[in-house]
Amino acid sequence: MPDQDRDQKTERATPRRREDARKKGQVARSKDLNTALILLLAAVVLYMTGPSVSAGLRSIFRTCFTDYLSETISVSSSIRILTALAGRAVTAILPLMGGVLLAAALASYGQVGFVMATDPLGPKFERLNPVIGVRRLCSAKSLVSLATSLAKVAVVGLAAYLYLRWRINDVPPLLDCSIPAIYEALCRWTFELVFVIAMAFLIIAATDYAFQRWDFERDIRMTKEELREELKRSEGDPLVKSRVRQIQREMASRRMMQDVPQADVVIKNPTHYAVALRYKPGKNLAPAVVAKGMNLVARKILEIAREHGVPEVENKLLAQTLYKTVEIGQEIPPILYKAVAEVLAYVYRLRTKRYQEA
Repeated sequence: MPDQDRDQKTERATPRRREDARKKGQVARSKDLNTALILLLAAVVLYMTGPSVSAGLRSIFRTCFTDYLSETISVSSSIRILTALAGRAVTAILPLMGGVLLAAALASYGQVGFVMATDPLGPKFERLNPVIGVRRLCSAKSLVSLATSLAKVAVVGLAAYLYLRWRINDVPPLLDCSIPAIYEALCRWTFELVFVIAMAFLIIAATDYAFQRWDFERDIRMTKEELREELKRSEGDPLVKSRVRQIQREMASRRMMQDVPQADVVIKNPTHYAVALRYKPGKNLAPAVVAKGMNLVARKILEIAREHGVPEVENKLLAQTLYKTVEIGQEIPPILYKAVAEVLAYVYRLRTKRYQEA
């Protein structure tokens, strides 16, 4: 990716951007860390299983130079001998092979977890563009990769040199030792050398992994425009959401106004708040709020109530309490039973008086 494009990306990647990058196989991974862990675990496995591996290989050489030398060489005998030797060799080094494969799997899984992506396998014809290729070679990432490769050679070579220099004085005494003693010493020194190289490589790999993490975070950053588009896709366009909420409020308001004519009473304050109550004995345990509003909505509720002859009662404190504590469709709480009962009793007396006068 060109550096000028990266400079425009100043925002941290969103979880969705990270998930999309992971699906494409774009993760922070250090190949050097895999190599270092493989070397380290291979050295440990070799140290633990060295005697058995050595015994197996010695048995193979002994068989080659004793049993098979007396046999007549033919196609069938050669195939039989090679098959037998290959099977014994695989059996001898199987622990070492298993340790290497386990180290590779643990190193990869420990860095990025389980990733199954087919996008990197697809053809990318832009890689054939020489201009992009030259730009990639001259990028900061390529220069850092070159510097890392030179550092790996230098550090590993220095570690091997220091170890061999430390052991150089132990070589002459081996001339007076037996072959098994020489073999044992060489095996021990080989293990120590591999272990030293693996530890040196592990230091380089840790540095490379830190750089890969930093470079990956820088690579998946987003511009402000991309961040806005991402939010729109994940949460919806704010203008659309606002319009949807407005339509929902209008629909709820229309349904609410349709219930006002069936209310028993409208409690007001006197025009700032209006709450319509309805009580159906046997169906409701307590009166329920069928409509409520303030200012313009309150005036609309009062207007509809007057058109349909719904009684109005002015009670400022009760109107405000009902508006703030009870939602539409909910029954009033027990603490308001007494106050609302007095209002309904007054409405019922007024209604009875009107019927008698009529």
